Amino acid sequence: MEINIRTFSEFDTADVVSLWQACDLTRPWNNPHKDILRKTTLKDNLFLVATIDGELVGTVMGGYEGHRGWINYLAVSPVHRKRGLGRALMKSIEHRLLALDCPKINLQIRESNAPVIAFYEAIGFLDDKAKSYGKRLIPDN
Repeated sequence: MEINIRTFSEFDTADVVSLWQACDLTRPWNNPHKDILRKTTLKDNLFLVATIDGELVGTVMGGYEGHRGWINYLAVSPVHRKRGLGRALMKSIEHRLLALDCPKINLQIRESNAPVIAFYEAIGFLDDKAKSYGKRLIPDN
């Protein structure tokens, strides 16, 4: 199995949205097409996809605003899990964030998502014991 991790291309859009839906990452209040457009407008090369034999099987969307790095949309196709793809995607995005002198990465996980919490803890992330708040400025629906 040869994993290819590269920067997202607009031609990946349909496959990415399908993957996010298969991984239960989409929500009615977040339009995935709008999220992709917003991210690609930044042209920061922090939106990565993983392919195996040309099939898109993983994604990770990173961000950095000068204080903290952020991880969003880490997804691995359910049939390709437990093969190191999530770790490889995280290693790739961490490398890119480190090249930008990013000192720390933050991410958010739904409290009910125990398998994802276990994954992040296994690769060195710790619970910051911080409360996450949000406020929508632009409705997506």
